[in-house]
Amino acid sequence: MLIVEETNEDRFRILINIQDLKGLWDEPVPLIDVLALDKYAHRRFEILQSLAQLSSFIPGLDAFINSGGKKELLMDSQTFSPFLMQMIPAIQLLDISVLLPKSLQHILKPKPSVKLKSKTSGKSYLRLDKLLDFEWQVAVGDTIMDEVEFRKLLQKSEGLIRFKTQYIYVEKQDLEKLYKHFSQSKELSSAQMLRAALSGEYAGAKIFIDEEVQKLIKKLTEFKEIPVPKGLVAQLRPYQHRGFSWVYRNARIGFGSVLADDMGLGKTIQVIAAVLKFKEEGVLAKQKILVVAPTGLLTNWQAEFQKFAPGINVEIYHGPQRDLNKLNEYDVLITSYGIARSNAPLLKKGNWHAIVIDEAQNIKNQNTAQTKAVKSIKSDNFIALSGTPVENRLSELWSIMDYSNRGFLGSLKEFTETYGNPIEQLNDRETADKLKRVTAPFLMRRLKSDKSIISDLPEKIEIDSFANLTKEQAGLYEKTLEKAMDEIEGINRTDQKSLFVRQGLVLQMILALKQICNHPTQFLKNGKMDASLSGKTELLFDKLDSIVESQEKVLLFTQFTEMAGLLQRFITERYNMEPLYYHGGCSIKQRQEMIHRFQNNHADKVFLLSLKAAGTGLNLTAASHVIHYDLWWNPAVENQATDRAYRIGQKNNVMVHRFITKNTFEEKINAMIQQKKALAEMTVATGENWIGNLSNKELRDIFNIS
Repeated sequence: MLIVEETNEDRFRILINIQDLKGLWDEPVPLIDVLALDKYAHRRFEILQSLAQLSSFIPGLDAFINSGGKKELLMDSQTFSPFLMQMIPAIQLLDISVLLPKSLQHILKPKPSVKLKSKTSGKSYLRLDKLLDFEWQVAVGDTIMDEVEFRKLLQKSEGLIRFKTQYIYVEKQDLEKLYKHFSQSKELSSAQMLRAALSGEYAGAKIFIDEEVQKLIKKLTEFKEIPVPKGLVAQLRPYQHRGFSWVYRNARIGFGSVLADDMGLGKTIQVIAAVLKFKEEGVLAKQKILVVAPTGLLTNWQAEFQKFAPGINVEIYHGPQRDLNKLNEYDVLITSYGIARSNAPLLKKGNWHAIVIDEAQNIKNQNTAQTKAVKSIKSDNFIALSGTPVENRLSELWSIMDYSNRGFLGSLKEFTETYGNPIEQLNDRETADKLKRVTAPFLMRRLKSDKSIISDLPEKIEIDSFANLTKEQAGLYEKTLEKAMDEIEGINRTDQKSLFVRQGLVLQMILALKQICNHPTQFLKNGKMDASLSGKTELLFDKLDSIVESQEKVLLFTQFTEMAGLLQRFITERYNMEPLYYHGGCSIKQRQEMIHRFQNNHADKVFLLSLKAAGTGLNLTAASHVIHYDLWWNPAVENQATDRAYRIGQKNNVMVHRFITKNTFEEKINAMIQQKKALAEMTVATGENWIGNLSNKELRDIFNIS
């Protein structure tokens, strides 16, 4: 055991204790006793031999041994600095324990930091990020100091420096980096300053926030509920009133909003209330609102405006005959993502007070033409609605946040290095918490499962329902698997091209096996219309028999067009009723008719839906059952589909049946994808704990002045 002690003369004493691995003595014996006392003479040579490997690590050890322990093993700070930072870690690797005094257990390193201050006092509060200014500082632990103070601390010293009750370790390259920060005229962007103010740190170092900036932050993080506009024909739930107030307040002070409430909590009406408030204040006399939504939701948005805000003049801009010049004097223009992409040059000419994008996951990939087109349309405010701000990876959250508040989270590369990699690869919860703090004022998420948010929704009960392979399926499954694996294993994985080929083969195999698990005919395309060939279809009949007999209604999702056709035929034959079938080829009129029939016609009990076409936006609360015939293997997409039924207006408990084929890859992959859910839960703040509602302790942790 190696023990380090501080002395009064700014020196460090090194003591070495010997542990006897043979067990001849119980307690460690000081090396000085081994050298001086006769009772250790018979072990002395053996011990000194084992210590020989340490002589190159511990300066002065040989002199200490040669003096018989009479010459103390002392180091000045210049010698001790490299010993502490380089040699002790190597000694510890030799499985030798090292005992350091408390002052040396956490060595501080100076880091670049900032002091945030207000550009001017007394100005009206318009944009916090436009009112911030900064000065470069140095952070030493929890202490923030300017360049003059730091230079005074250093004087001429480098290496290990005593600072209060701890030590600082400063190397030449550290000083060069720090002084580079001081000397260069590099400016922090307003977004960087705002991120620092909200997170309480800059590049991992604590920052100083002056009193004026604290007041500005308080104005951002605390807001009062806004009176509901007079023309709103609805009674907002308390959480909806708070959400409307938040969206409106953010827009007034120049910030965008990501309203990420769970599916079915009424994001649309919260935005409609904000738009109506803009109208009543006269804002829409010169500027207009643009709503961009999936094609299937255009008439839904129009109907919601007509229902809740009849005083708002709404127009749909869609279809082959669309013409902006022929539209009436509108307040709100509703269009689709496809039209926004193709007609971006025309829409960019509009004078938009706010652009609202619904189902904002449509811009989750920043490099697509659709995302670039939507982001190219200028506006005073940007509002994004999404029940799933993170589906697969954090870059999706970045893209949506970047739409609502451009540049706030930096570039995608900066975001990935700061947040994405630590969270996704290292499961770093501290970084995840920091991301929540930074995004909280501009991203609001409430969950249906939170009874403090909404207490009158019934329960959602998820059931994994397992089907067995039939004899025909099992044989086809094994044969297809063997053939595919032979091809995959035959690929020589030596270059990028072969890796792409191999990846393609793996995806083909998964698709083939998934089809076989659904029904052999879907894979073979041999026209055999026999429901009994599939264990999943038999499981479906078991479920539907009970549902139909109980006079209940069900949503049945599949991602395959061929399988939907088979199911439509099988259900018609067995129950003597043709299910409604909602898919991408349906016109808007057909879609609306089917939704109306299912919601109001007692005879329409089974609604077959394409997962891709019907996964978002629809209100189908007549259903008390949801069946996922084949899983998408994306929890967020699956939840989106389920929430067509599980939303405000639902009076019954909703049973969600997830079909999984037993003893196949479906069962194994299902276990793996459940882990995906943790990413969104870990990185997106839920509930109503945006910063203004944090506890005093949480606020202090964020905004505490060092």
